[in-house]
Amino acid sequence: MKSPSKSLVTIKGIKEGLLFILEETAPFEDVLAELAYTLQHTHSSFLNGPLVHVHVRLGKRQGTDKLIGMVREAFSGRGNLIVQSVTSDEPTREAAEAGGALKLGAGMKRIAGIVRSGQVLHCNEDVLFLGDVNPGGTISSKGNILVLGSLRGMAHAGVDGFEEAVIAASHLRPTQLRIAGVVSRPPDEWGFQEAFMEFAFLRDGVMEIEKIHQLHRLRPLIGTSKGE
Repeated sequence: MKSPSKSLVTIKGIKEGLLFILEETAPFEDVLAELAYTLQHTHSSFLNGPLVHVHVRLGKRQGTDKLIGMVREAFSGRGNLIVQSVTSDEPTREAAEAGGALKLGAGMKRIAGIVRSGQVLHCNEDVLFLGDVNPGGTISSKGNILVLGSLRGMAHAGVDGFEEAVIAASHLRPTQLRIAGVVSRPPDEWGFQEAFMEFAFLRDGVMEIEKIHQLHRLRPLIGTSKGE
């Protein structure tokens, strides 16, 4: 039984704003109730002053569309708190399907953490990154890049010229994307402000963005040896 003194919502100040960490094993309705109380009473001072960007971590609780919607609803109307991301350590159904298409096995490196501004993470193989790539941070790979989190920095897949590489993310809002030698257009020219469960790929030498469920159709050979 959960101790009554154990907090279900932990708030930390980070460079990008505020990080809300939600307890991952308690009933979600209890977590939401404490979150609402915290926003309304304990930290009501947050609702005044300049805009504050909020990032929410769900831990191992799966980030379904319904659950993420409930979290965002809890923050709606809360003054200056702007939810930038809601991330989970567990893949969604679509991410799991993407993982199947990418054949997440021995050939893919798994890394968890945060790539902060000024940091560069490079892998020689396909990479599954569990966490956020912040603005000013860079993730690169000779193969494919799959980010289960927010990609808000720079990502470069296929750095050795592999044009079939893809870049996928739960929340796609990068400063720049590169695949092989092709550099993306500025994000404000892509035609969207926020993208969830999207991936970037090259078609006839031009970078395009598609929903993750199209991955198996557009890249059916992903996961096989590049020499086959």
